[in-house]
Amino acid sequence: MREIVLDTETTGLNPATGDRMVEIGCVEIVNRVETGRHYHCYFNPEREMPFEAEAVHGLSTMFLSDKPVFPDKVEELLDFIEDSPLVAHNASFDFGFLNFELQKCGRAAVSMHRMVDTLTLARSRHPGAKHSLDALCVRFGIDRSHRVKHGALLDAQLLAQVYVELTGGRQIGLGLVAEAGEISVPKSAGPITIREPRPARPHAALAEELERHRAFIAQLANPLWERLIGVG
Repeated sequence: MREIVLDTETTGLNPATGDRMVEIGCVEIVNRVETGRHYHCYFNPEREMPFEAEAVHGLSTMFLSDKPVFPDKVEELLDFIEDSPLVAHNASFDFGFLNFELQKCGRAAVSMHRMVDTLTLARSRHPGAKHSLDALCVRFGIDRSHRVKHGALLDAQLLAQVYVELTGGRQIGLGLVAEAGEISVPKSAGPITIREPRPARPHAALAEELERHRAFIAQLANPLWERLIGVG
């Protein structure tokens, strides 16, 4: 199954109050295995970048000033994500900004039924623990040493690894991806040896065994079954 793991960076927390998406990173996985395909783009938000947001992701107003606006790249993005499920951490946040940008340029919103929220998965599997992306990377032993600031593509790549661990671990993708939607089944390491079944062993008691048993029973004093004869 094809899925897209995504992350976004924004100017703030709420598109309804004027905040905009400034970066998106998407990573393709098929049957929980990264294919190496990804989509990444910066966007000019056509507004100033607040200091607080820049401190998180490092994207300044000047850096974004020559980047394309979202409508110029929307076709590329939609072509990449197609109709695949979309995996994100605190997914309602990313979906909110993505759908705001889509609707702002006259495109249909992405259905919330396509949303897979790794934050919800993490809370279900590890209640009471920390569920940030950093904390989950630590829990699953995923190297995040190169994550100095938030970045949409880097965070999507880390989240793809976290998602695999949250949904069963690396053993899910032990088969090699042959084509999209297919998993190759490893062949046997060698020829299969077919053994002839063993003949059934005799289980009936021998005559001398039966005689020894009768002699043993005759030595028993006042056996229980003699007291029950005629009862009932």
